[in-house]
Amino acid sequence: MVSASNNSTSNNLKRAMNSKPVTSVADAIKSRRSHRHYLPTPIPDDVLDRLLELALEAPSAWNYQGRSIVVASEPEVRAELENATGGQPHPREAPVVLVFLAELNAWRRDNTDIFDEALRNRAWSEQFAAGSAESSRQFQQDLVESGLEREYAVKDAVIAASFAMLVATELGLACSPMNGWNEAQVKKAIGIDDRDDIAVALLLPIGFAAEQRRHPGRRPMSAGVHFQQYRSSIDTTRRNP
Repeated sequence: MVSASNNSTSNNLKRAMNSKPVTSVADAIKSRRSHRHYLPTPIPDDVLDRLLELALEAPSAWNYQGRSIVVASEPEVRAELENATGGQPHPREAPVVLVFLAELNAWRRDNTDIFDEALRNRAWSEQFAAGSAESSRQFQQDLVESGLEREYAVKDAVIAASFAMLVATELGLACSPMNGWNEAQVKKAIGIDDRDDIAVALLLPIGFAAEQRRHPGRRPMSAGVHFQQYRSSIDTTRRNP
């Protein structure tokens, strides 16, 4: 005899696997929702590889690519991430949690390969490459002196996470960006508790949704878009098309 819960799980999986494909970035933006509950179904390796590949296509300052992704799929690691988030269910239920990291020392390492590839691809000229190397070092040093090095690095990692969310939606996967966690516990869970040069930017549980989520709505564009100067008042008037 098949239980009602098993039937529900099977139906949810069929719905996720047979959902209408997302065919544009606009579709992904409009249809993406944050899911808290996931089916235990593993993500196929080729699907996960595709997601990671495209997430790393995200732009980064000076193209230094100072962001990394830790793929947490082992139950023990996800359990530690669950504890780090105060017991929220996403890290435990999702088959994979992506931990997006910001590498503060990316500009200090040997980035010859990045410059060489840009030159081979004719994306940069010799003059531009030479100028970027010098300018980037000075810019980053200024950030260090002003105490903004960490903030600047985290931005690149969050951009990559945003790419991952849209790709996940295109691939029929659910996800939920998480910004509520204890950084020390997250770093310990993924083995970098001794690395002060790496910052945790975002956690992104990914898998097949075990729930349906409706769009909660957004304020009209006029409430969040400002022209020339910021307005202190918010226009929430909804205008008819």
